[in-house]
Amino acid sequence: MSGVKINTMEEFATVSGLSRPTISKYFNDPKSVRSSTRARIEAAIAEYDYHPNIYAMNQNRKLTNNVGIVVPYISDPVFAEHARALEEKCIEAGFRPTLFSSHGAPELEVEILDLLRSLKPAGVMLAPLGRTPNKAVIEKFCSDVPTVLFDSYLPDTGLGFVGSNNSQFAKLMIDYLCRTGEPPCFLEMKTPANPNANRRRIAYLEAMDALGFDPCVVGIDGTGWAFEEIGRSGGARALIEKSFSSNTVLCSNDRLAIGFLTACFEQKIRVGRESDCDIRVAGMDDHPFSRYTCPPLTTVAQDFNSVSKGTVDLLLDAIEGRDISETYTIFDGRLVMRESA
Repeated sequence: MSGVKINTMEEFATVSGLSRPTISKYFNDPKSVRSSTRARIEAAIAEYDYHPNIYAMNQNRKLTNNVGIVVPYISDPVFAEHARALEEKCIEAGFRPTLFSSHGAPELEVEILDLLRSLKPAGVMLAPLGRTPNKAVIEKFCSDVPTVLFDSYLPDTGLGFVGSNNSQFAKLMIDYLCRTGEPPCFLEMKTPANPNANRRRIAYLEAMDALGFDPCVVGIDGTGWAFEEIGRSGGARALIEKSFSSNTVLCSNDRLAIGFLTACFEQKIRVGRESDCDIRVAGMDDHPFSRYTCPPLTTVAQDFNSVSKGTVDLLLDAIEGRDISETYTIFDGRLVMRESA
């Protein structure tokens, strides 16, 4: 034996030179990994005398390999991408994921949590709607079932969370837009469907203040998740009413931006960063269709791979009995410059 004390599966994965999901998959079912990988793991077990807390794993998993993934709106391509990445990493770790969508309805979110509790899953990854009335329900669920929140954080809960750095998204984009042209106005829904929109607006205000520019927040009417149509119709009214104080518009998310690009097209307003263009438009998230708008949309890309890996790794910690409360992990976005701004 090496004499090195290994306390967690994550530490064991590091010293054995294998991924955390592969290690977890082995301890769930040794025959589920390749013989050569199994030999490497068993050699490392002998070298480091490592034994996971199987009792805690089985108690928390209720002896199943099922995990739940809950998203606010599955038809939203951003959440579909989150779900795809999470499913891949769950399967790699030896779990069977089941996907649920609350379709933007707080009452359905509660029903899904009740159903999951009855199914006794090993754990759950939840992107909450962020509605205040559901907060206590979610806290109670997380005390009963190993759960990690992703995408949307619930303040003052102390629940384990992995997501994107929405403040960094906005500040990164605002810095770019201010360096390359007029400071941006901020286009958002008056009643955001997702709490991340509030963090992005606050970051916009902070960044504009830090750079010495007057902010211009343009709120448009609309509720629900039909962001493209809300961006088109609300953006059209804002253009007609001349609500924008500059020729640069930063939309709260790419789906709103896609709708706003349509509004500009319908009003024969030329979008782009060239000198003969009338307006610049940018978004945030790197929606899967943002590369294919006309013109292609400048945006900030979410790090889906890091968010999904971090979420699954944290869920494995919870399943193994580790305390993940107060764990808050966020990943920065990446500027994607295209022709729209």
